[in-house]
Amino acid sequence: MNVVEATVLGIVQGLTEFLPISSSGHLLIVPKLVGWDDPGAAFTAVIQLGTMAAVIIYFWRDLVNIITTWTKSLWTPALRPTADARMGWYIGLGTIPISVVGLATKDFVEKGARNLWLNASSLIIMGLVLMVAEWAGARKREVADLNLRDGLVIGAFQCLSLIPGSSRSGSTMTGALFLGYTREAAARYSFLLSVPAVVLSGLFELRKAFDGGLAWAPTIIATVVSFVVGYACIAWLLKYLTRHSMMVFVYYRVALGGILIGLLAAGAVSAT
Repeated sequence: MNVVEATVLGIVQGLTEFLPISSSGHLLIVPKLVGWDDPGAAFTAVIQLGTMAAVIIYFWRDLVNIITTWTKSLWTPALRPTADARMGWYIGLGTIPISVVGLATKDFVEKGARNLWLNASSLIIMGLVLMVAEWAGARKREVADLNLRDGLVIGAFQCLSLIPGSSRSGSTMTGALFLGYTREAAARYSFLLSVPAVVLSGLFELRKAFDGGLAWAPTIIATVVSFVVGYACIAWLLKYLTRHSMMVFVYYRVALGGILIGLLAAGAVSAT
């Protein structure tokens, strides 16, 4: 992988990590369409640390309040009913499903799931599910209304992101919309919930950088680029969702999935 490829993939990661269109899917699709080598699941996981750094910096006040209040609440019962203390539990417990399923399906995610037929199908199917959630959701609940059941349900939806093309942000926002949350609240909780899951995934895959499984320079370049682009994307999306629906992302997912299926059927690109 050269500098140009690393930069392009960093931009792709930064743009697609937070939009409900699948970053891992695009990191598989883009190289296929332009004739580059598949960067691999490890590269994908590690450069996500760049976009996670963007989340941490963008929401640093929220995260500091959540972590400190939750920690203090362990020995200060009066703090336990507060929103920040409860959010700490919701994020922690909501991360358990993807941690368990991710470890159980690690080989499939790293190898078998990296197939364009599966990717294209997932783009379309999860796009249509997002459309149903957009139409059916009451969109009346805010982040402050989150409870333990909702945290676990949205955490379970996050497991769908293990399939390339599903989208982690798309899966969690879909779950939140079905539960009646506003689009902005769904996106905000999705971003906060992503921090432990993606950081743990990136650190787990980072071991491959030390045994020759990753090229250091391109990975670092892509990670830095994904941070810069990702930060801008967070700010834009939260503002966009206050006035617009998710339908533009549904149309994009279905169109891209359809184009991929057409290219695969015609033999223009290979599935693996």
